[in-house]
Amino acid sequence: MSEKKLRRSRQNRMIAGVVGGLAEYYDLDVTVLRIIYVLVSIFSAAFPGIIIYLILWAIMPPAEE
Repeated sequence: MSEKKLRRSRQNRMIAGVVGGLAEYYDLDVTVLRIIYVLVSIFSAAFPGIIIYLILWAIMPPAEE
């Protein structure tokens, strides 16, 4: 049995594959998750989207080839 691991996506990447990796991990549509992420980042003062994205980029390993 293969264990699911949270990794940056190589197929669904716009910048670094962070949101694509989250979408693959949770079996969600990547486009919908990107739209939600951007909207929450823009309309919420408590959610610093760019900083969270950079932190996830630094700590999430890339997907294996």
